[in-house]
Amino acid sequence: MKISARPFKLNLKFPFRISGFSRTFTPIILLEIEHEGKVGLGEASMVPYLGESVETAEAFLRKVDLSWLRIPFNFQELGVHLDTIAPGNPAIKAAIDIALHDLQGKLLQQPCYSMFGSNPNQMPVTSITIGIDTPEVIIKKVREAELANVLKVKLGSDDDRLLVETIRLVTNKPLYADANQGWTDREKAIDTLHWLKENGVEILEQPMPKTDLDRNAWITERSPIPILADEACQRLEDLDRIKGAYHGINIKLMKSAGMHEAYQMIQRARELDMKVLVGCMSETSVATLAGAALAPLCDWADLDGPFLTANNPFKMPDFENGKWQLKELPGLGIE
Repeated sequence: MKISARPFKLNLKFPFRISGFSRTFTPIILLEIEHEGKVGLGEASMVPYLGESVETAEAFLRKVDLSWLRIPFNFQELGVHLDTIAPGNPAIKAAIDIALHDLQGKLLQQPCYSMFGSNPNQMPVTSITIGIDTPEVIIKKVREAELANVLKVKLGSDDDRLLVETIRLVTNKPLYADANQGWTDREKAIDTLHWLKENGVEILEQPMPKTDLDRNAWITERSPIPILADEACQRLEDLDRIKGAYHGINIKLMKSAGMHEAYQMIQRARELDMKVLVGCMSETSVATLAGAALAPLCDWADLDGPFLTANNPFKMPDFENGKWQLKELPGLGIE
């Protein structure tokens, strides 16, 4: 089993600003795992503020030996094995997991979504994100996102209401929102949440800092719309720690170390009566299709990587009626 990796600079169409951080590109590792004449494709999207880099990913890969794996792959055993190599590093672990799912699908002539019992006909619409910016650029971003049936707005600055009001100048589409831990006043948060609901916002992610479980729980108890954990829920072990503090979770493959654990998180969230959104970082078609394979099992989707990036090296997956279209192709279905 041969592993090869290629660093790639994924450029963004616009500078991407969230509460407390801004960037114009994302460092990526594009991974290939070859076995028995088939090649599985994976991807690590390493958003800088989360601590991974091309250097840490390459250092991790040098320690990886997959010669012991046999078809069909034991993904539970694989996840445990990767975690024993080094803690953290979820993005490069996700790249390995995604590539092996794609490889197994190609070897067994099976779509990845069928491995999880996903029904393509139950695909939710996916939002396209509007990052924090000036009113002029916000309007331009909204118009470029015309294919979306729902938009996601980044909040957490002093201009939250202005941003939503600006979007409402050009569209009445439903909105999702993400404060990215940017709110500090819980009373003001509740007032803002009622105002957001009146303005067509349907869900909000991570209002308060992820370490402040009590204030997030206080907001969740009083919120008129669902409150989701994002930064506060990264891997499976986090779910039992945060239960009761949020209505649901945002699962991202680059946080969960891949598709297998993301699927486990969906199952555990359902056991805890929690809602699920499947999200993404800045990603190419590879990780987007990996997330889309799980999206029919979720309540909402925010898989907008290919819409926000300028140099996706793969073909854009089919997108109709605001939804990614899963084809009956082996593996992830990357073309």
